[in-house]
Amino acid sequence: MTADSAASLTPEQLARAFEQFARASDALTRSYEALQARAQMLSERLEVLLQALPAGVLVLDAQDRVVQANRAAKALWPGLEPEGRAWAELAATLRPTDTPQEVELPMPGGTARRLNLSWADLAAHGGRLLLLHDVTEAHRLRQAMERNLRLAAMGEMVAALAHQLRTPLAASMLYVGNLAAGELPPERRAQLAERAQERLRHLERLIGDMLLFARGEGGARGPVALETLARDALHALEPLAAAKRARLEGRLEPLAGAWVQGDAKALAGALTNLLENALQAIPEGGTVRLEGEREGARARLGVSDEGPGIPADKLERIFEPFFTTRSEGTGLGLAIARGVARAHGGDIEAYSRPGEGSRFVLSLPLSPPPMEPDA
Repeated sequence: MTADSAASLTPEQLARAFEQFARASDALTRSYEALQARAQMLSERLEVLLQALPAGVLVLDAQDRVVQANRAAKALWPGLEPEGRAWAELAATLRPTDTPQEVELPMPGGTARRLNLSWADLAAHGGRLLLLHDVTEAHRLRQAMERNLRLAAMGEMVAALAHQLRTPLAASMLYVGNLAAGELPPERRAQLAERAQERLRHLERLIGDMLLFARGEGGARGPVALETLARDALHALEPLAAAKRARLEGRLEPLAGAWVQGDAKALAGALTNLLENALQAIPEGGTVRLEGEREGARARLGVSDEGPGIPADKLERIFEPFFTTRSEGTGLGLAIARGVARAHGGDIEAYSRPGEGSRFVLSLPLSPPPMEPDA
């Protein structure tokens, strides 16, 4: 309405227009107040819900500074008010673990809480929402279950141990007894001594593997570059492959920049075991392939051979302690290798068909690359 048109209105028309405007303004005011009341109610409910959550919640702004923390989050850092602090300051109190997205928070008295850390981006205003779930009890139960499984396996191991040790020991005693029986030609004496030593070496390997299996994977942990680990394993087995005129092929480019957190020596032993088994399975002049791949947060190392394959009934048992298809095997190599993989949050799976070779896949959870030291 222009000034000229407003001037042409009668007083009655102006009064009606102002009355309609007043009613519309009043309606808008009431709607705004209702929206304010509803927003306040939702905000109060959200605040109550946030404070009642058992998980810690931190709201970060675009500069990664904590602008809000619920009661559970504040309880994680007693005496250290999270709100107003940079997230990097709080993150510095957390220790990495071998499980992806899980960290440890040292507590007074030498204890530590195990936390699952996850986050979501707040796209509308920038920043992030961090969730910290206390999984200390779940981690303790998981460790207890792993110990119970290991104890059960050790029970089976002890049941088979007498037979496993008796055979090479009895053979050694027989050879040594023959050495002491009267006059023997030097050639025969040397032959018996070599056989006794070979049986004793087999006994030593058996005991060593048994101790490794019983002890489990518990060495010092740190960042491990998977590509380097795999290339070192291939290099170490080149003499064994050359003796059999076999080929070792590696396709490891997908593992470039892939890191895991763990015991490098134990992981190398597990991978070497898979490669040695493959070399022993192939005919002279055959090929063993080691292929790396990455899928999401996991890495896989696949060892394939051109051997005779494994029948289904034996494939189900190859990871059992003391089960072996070779006369000179201890039956603990694959059990140890799988134990190492599972201790690192991974596993080993076997695929095989008679006449089509075998493939063993070692899978491991990836970890962030190590931070570069400050210059």
